[in-house]
Amino acid sequence: MIEPGTELLGVRRDPRWEDLDHLRRTSPMSDCVLDEVRGRHIRSGDHWLIDFASCNYLGFDCDPEIMDAIEPAVRRWGTHPSWSRLLGSPRLYPEIEERLTALLRAPDTLLLPTATLIHASVIPVLADKGHVFVEAAAHRTVYDGCVAARGQGATLRRFHADRPDELAAQLRAAPNGSARLVCLDGVNSMSGNIADVPQLAGICRDLDATLYIDDTHGFGVIGERGADEPCPYGLRGNSVVRHTGETYDNIVLVGGFSKAYSSLLAFLALPPWLKDHLKVAAAPYLYSGPSPTASLATALAGLEVNDRRGDAIRADLHRKTVRVLDHVAGLGLETLNSDQLPIVEIPLADAADLDAVAGFLWEQGIYVTLAVYPLVPHDRVGFRVQLTALNSDEDIDRLNAALTRLAERFPLRPGS
Repeated sequence: MIEPGTELLGVRRDPRWEDLDHLRRTSPMSDCVLDEVRGRHIRSGDHWLIDFASCNYLGFDCDPEIMDAIEPAVRRWGTHPSWSRLLGSPRLYPEIEERLTALLRAPDTLLLPTATLIHASVIPVLADKGHVFVEAAAHRTVYDGCVAARGQGATLRRFHADRPDELAAQLRAAPNGSARLVCLDGVNSMSGNIADVPQLAGICRDLDATLYIDDTHGFGVIGERGADEPCPYGLRGNSVVRHTGETYDNIVLVGGFSKAYSSLLAFLALPPWLKDHLKVAAAPYLYSGPSPTASLATALAGLEVNDRRGDAIRADLHRKTVRVLDHVAGLGLETLNSDQLPIVEIPLADAADLDAVAGFLWEQGIYVTLAVYPLVPHDRVGFRVQLTALNSDEDIDRLNAALTRLAERFPLRPGS
């Protein structure tokens, strides 16, 4: 018997999403409505929590200098420049692209509203009717873009980044004379670890493939290395390509301002000829409504702040992240995080405890990202802590204390 409400015009609920739907319906930390925000303290109803689910890594969402940039831009351009970019772009767009290209030291850049739209539209263009290879742990939106490419005639295969010979063998087996696109995350959104870009880029260059990197979680946090870097994140926050000492040869980089820069905006770093091609081949440039003026203004102001204060902010973010990682290690708990980025995944020993763990953290006033199947594999069910520059040391103290109490009450997976 079909449960009432589970079928509409022949569409039924997919059983793969049952765990996530259960969490959405039962956990206060899922599908939550927030009534007030004071920095990283948030209120839902009458319950205050410390926010460790935000991806505003640099704290730009509450930076007074960046917030002050909004009103003058809105007074000049209105709240929303409602042309598609092919029809018209406010001067803010080329200003951001010029600044961003210089920061990344890329051949060129192209701004579009979101990384999700970029993946859905650009991956099929780059793949054409050729061959797409997607890393097994790539973000769901990257995978969806690869599935869209398959729907337009490309072949699709998965590979594992920690098995480079597997990718090389798959590329060699692909027929010559057609596009070859390799897609992966620069910084994994769950583990917080950095891909081995030099190794994978080398394979792609040797075998005539393009490496397509989603670095939405790395841009703004990690950057080029240097003797004067204040922390292991490097300098300037100019993304994983520069952080790993790579060039843009055979690489297309996708980054987002919606994480570190707290603005609804995303970009591609790419050669000028490809930028021109995407202006007529990528649907978001032709048809999509653009980012609101406030996001364009805060992105441009954020680039200014990054130039002057970014490295100091990143050093403080690294210090706070290490405080949490050291505490997790001291409790003997497992986390996949080995690169000290501000994403700390903590898996449970028993996935069935997730409801109770979420409720416990809620009562402790700690707000985190819950990781349930199919967002993560069955053996990685748990929660993700995200640190930002706006989290205070007192916030970190309360988080660490809550993790200690959590480990005393629930079986968490022990570290190796």
